[in-house]
Amino acid sequence: MKRLFDLVMGIAALLVLAVPLAVIALAVKLTSPGPVFYWSDRVGIHNTIFSMPKFRSMRIDTPEVATHLLKDPDHWLTPIGSFLRKTSLDELPQLYSILKGDMSFVGPRPALFNQDDLIALRTQAGVDALVPGLTGWAQINGRDDLPIPVKVEFDAEYLKKRSFWFDMKIIWLTFIKVIRRDNVDH
Repeated sequence: MKRLFDLVMGIAALLVLAVPLAVIALAVKLTSPGPVFYWSDRVGIHNTIFSMPKFRSMRIDTPEVATHLLKDPDHWLTPIGSFLRKTSLDELPQLYSILKGDMSFVGPRPALFNQDDLIALRTQAGVDALVPGLTGWAQINGRDDLPIPVKVEFDAEYLKKRSFWFDMKIIWLTFIKVIRRDNVDH
């Protein structure tokens, strides 16, 4: 049921967002050198690695670490990078990963391949058995502001409570958070 929901909603979202996706892609290309998409190696179900696309919001010479680990994250942003991140528009290409089956609309956010502490804690909690999501329970309960152990607690809570209606609640709350731009650092 969850996979069918992801496919139907993913296709519908692509149809509705085709023009905005094209406009964002053009804006990225025109405002900074480099590719439109940034492909990030992420950790998927059972700790397998997959490549996840995002609209590129950082310069092409940015170190490959989590944004919060950069000394001055704003220094690395492209001219429209801050806007893309604050509005979460940089995340829209992940519809590709959802349609491909590497991601779901709801699940724990996929860790970077080098976030060993997060990967280890999620594995210990059994969260690695979940398909990662575009949004998740931890995302709406703090997003960038959560320490890793707290993030994993929310992920483990999602593992226990997951259901179609819980996913719908998370999607609705995500929509509200994005509109309000809550818990977005950059």
